[in-house]
Amino acid sequence: MTNRLILFAGAFLCSALPLAAQAPSAETSPAEAAPTPSDTLVRALSAACRQQPGEFAAFLPQGSAEAYRNLPQVQQHELMRRLVAVREAGKPLRSTSLDGTPVFRCSSPSETTELRFGRERIQGSLAFIPVTIPSGLSAEFGFVHEESGWHLLSLGLLMLNIPELARQWAAQEIVTRELLAVDAMRRIASSAETYRKGFGYLPESLAELGPAPKEGISPDAAGLIDADLASGKKENYSFRYRVYSASRGEDAHYEIIATPIQYGPGGKRSFYLDSSGVLRGGDKNGDVAGPDDPRLNDRLEEQPQ
Repeated sequence: MTNRLILFAGAFLCSALPLAAQAPSAETSPAEAAPTPSDTLVRALSAACRQQPGEFAAFLPQGSAEAYRNLPQVQQHELMRRLVAVREAGKPLRSTSLDGTPVFRCSSPSETTELRFGRERIQGSLAFIPVTIPSGLSAEFGFVHEESGWHLLSLGLLMLNIPELARQWAAQEIVTRELLAVDAMRRIASSAETYRKGFGYLPESLAELGPAPKEGISPDAAGLIDADLASGKKENYSFRYRVYSASRGEDAHYEIIATPIQYGPGGKRSFYLDSSGVLRGGDKNGDVAGPDDPRLNDRLEEQPQ
């Protein structure tokens, strides 16, 4: 399944009622049929759509549910967002297609996704439900039956192995923070050159590139970068800017150094950028990078010297 399921557009052919109006009552009598895999999928997607991690965890197998509850809140929400492909909390809606199978929609203030269920297949303690989005792409949800009922086990070939997903997301978060640090360094470098063109010399500190007062820009506050970056700290990285030549004019040079504030979860690589525009860096165990470190491109891939 793609990163985004689909942006729903056009008329909805089936009657769509708020899911709350169609969901079974919490006071289900013993005579009523036990929830089917399709019921479980609708309820799990509804919890994901509403961004309710406590409710969503109830639809995971016991081991996965415990691991999910132990995740940081941001990772709990990330898993739910990926299932329904809506970034903001939304309103779940359930209807029935012309062939009698469920149709699920998650409608947020900015977007709507729609999933059409196929016929469920039950094989012993396992069940499978194919799901199609209006563009024609499809995937299959897998379920396992435990004492408390059906629980969401997989999406396509991806097992919902919560601890492994948490490790993958943590690794992605590290790379994202490193990329943001490099982007911030490029903004500092660009702002320093803009400052030089405007005032005839390089700024002596990041603070001189920071937000300007109401009175307007000046060499002391040029209004070229935001307050966090001007303070030297942003996105778990600290930034050092230094002019390292005697001249303040066209021939002056500078260097920018970015180092993770919390080495590991907040970023592993340190970076070095000077007025030549060449980015260098590597995993320095939290120490600073310098002009002798490997050359990198802005995707953080090593380049020939």
